[in-house]
Amino acid sequence: MLAAAVAALAVLAALAACSGASATGGPTTSATAAPSTAPTTLGSVASTVLAAATADPSAAALTPLPGMPPVLDPSDVDAADGPGMLSPVVAGFPSRIYVPNTLSNTVTVIDPATFKVLGTFPVGREPQHVVPSWDLKTLWVNDDLGNSLIPIDPATGAFGKPVPVHDPYNLYFTPDGKYAVVMASADKELVFRDPHTMAIRRILHVPCEGVNHADFSADGRYFLVSCEFSAQILKVDTETMTLDGVLDLPRPSMPQDVKMAPDGHVFYVADMMANGVWLIDGAALRIRGFIATGAGAHGEYISRDATTMYISNRGEGSISLLDVRTDRLIGKWYIPGGGSPDMGGLSADGKVLWLSGRYDNVVYAISTVDGRLLAKIPVGAGPHGLCVYPQPGRYSLGHTGVFR
Repeated sequence: MLAAAVAALAVLAALAACSGASATGGPTTSATAAPSTAPTTLGSVASTVLAAATADPSAAALTPLPGMPPVLDPSDVDAADGPGMLSPVVAGFPSRIYVPNTLSNTVTVIDPATFKVLGTFPVGREPQHVVPSWDLKTLWVNDDLGNSLIPIDPATGAFGKPVPVHDPYNLYFTPDGKYAVVMASADKELVFRDPHTMAIRRILHVPCEGVNHADFSADGRYFLVSCEFSAQILKVDTETMTLDGVLDLPRPSMPQDVKMAPDGHVFYVADMMANGVWLIDGAALRIRGFIATGAGAHGEYISRDATTMYISNRGEGSISLLDVRTDRLIGKWYIPGGGSPDMGGLSADGKVLWLSGRYDNVVYAISTVDGRLLAKIPVGAGPHGLCVYPQPGRYSLGHTGVFR
């Protein structure tokens, strides 16, 4: 673990050396963020890498968000996501891979059993993600520049009538199922909506650029949001729908996917510019450490046994394996011939990791047993937030499939 701390210190030193400007040429600090949320010294950040492995906050008693389904195991929020643990709601749905092609303005549907494309369907303008609804009954295509959410019936594969929603870059659901949360990136808003009709219930204007990914605390009472264009992390109170804090990341940074460790001890934030994963203490909203994974770290997916996180490194065509119990890297898989692994999910049995090849117009099927590439399937241009469906879990928190 000492080696990990030294590595983190080296990476943070490199970041500090070139932190004069953000990806968008902005200042290195936010006028709206509390100064105490930003790391003050490289040593203080690196030293917390050691602490991250020994902390045991999961032992604390949970007081869940009212209306949220019971927490089955405080030491494993993914307890309902084990191999084959399909909800009765989805048990009869055919297994499919839904791929939004942002540049082709289509969704490609793949049969994972045969690796064959079943069809490609037009869906508007620049679809970004395919998102399971909280009640598991609907898939929503985020038709971002078309300003709509397009429903898919996963039982039949039928596409429904678009629902007008402005700037739906990404989509999440509160753990109590009360709200859909639209990540309106260009509008600089989190828009809380009715999860069925998508009628607006509250708009939270945010002091950052490029809201895109999120995950919820174990008790569901708050969630962290990444802001990719301003190198910041937001903390939002789920019940009051208000901003609790803003964390500035060392520049240059471009935070992407957000995932809480199964035992809740830390949030992992993939950073495609820092080329690794930040360890964030969600309760205190502070950086606990950094783990270098590879160029263009982007997507994060927890294994069905809740021991390993698969991290897609889009810039180098690899997948890093992180032990989520010790916060140590335990392996790395490279896509033969290179690639651009982006977003995706795991098969219901956990044996196959499906990822879009963002700049290669393909989808990768990768064995989680040995990292072997099982298939590389041509799809449309610019495939992004693909959804593997159905997956285990009692309810969906959104994105391409975050279940609990």
